[in-house]
Amino acid sequence: KPEPPPPPPVPEDVAGPPADADVTASGLASKVLRPGVGDKHPTATSTVTAHYSGWTTDGKLFDSSVQRGEPIAFPLNRVIAGWTEGLQLMVVGEKRRFWIPENLAYQGRPGAPAGTLVFDVELVSFEE
Repeated sequence: KPEPPPPPPVPEDVAGPPADADVTASGLASKVLRPGVGDKHPTATSTVTAHYSGWTTDGKLFDSSVQRGEPIAFPLNRVIAGWTEGLQLMVVGEKRRFWIPENLAYQGRPGAPAGTLVFDVELVSFEE
């Protein structure tokens, strides 16, 4: 069995979005790390396949499909609100960093990461 990949490095700006981040009306901040291709965006009802890593703002990695070596596919309307909103901004191949405020994340649910969460997300593909 191959060794799992090492954990992704903690982003330098994990504590909060930089001044040049885009911020939506809901408070979702994001920054494109790598442009994608095309002009088609997923909708809230699309099924997306994505690679991601998620950190708390103190730099603790709490989940990573990258480290598991397997992207995840899911209906976009069945995840936290920050993902539903944020992935609709993306095109295939794009990699983006999101700073998702708690009200768009797990909203204080027991056992879930608390506070603002930081995700690096690569949109691999999507289907309507």
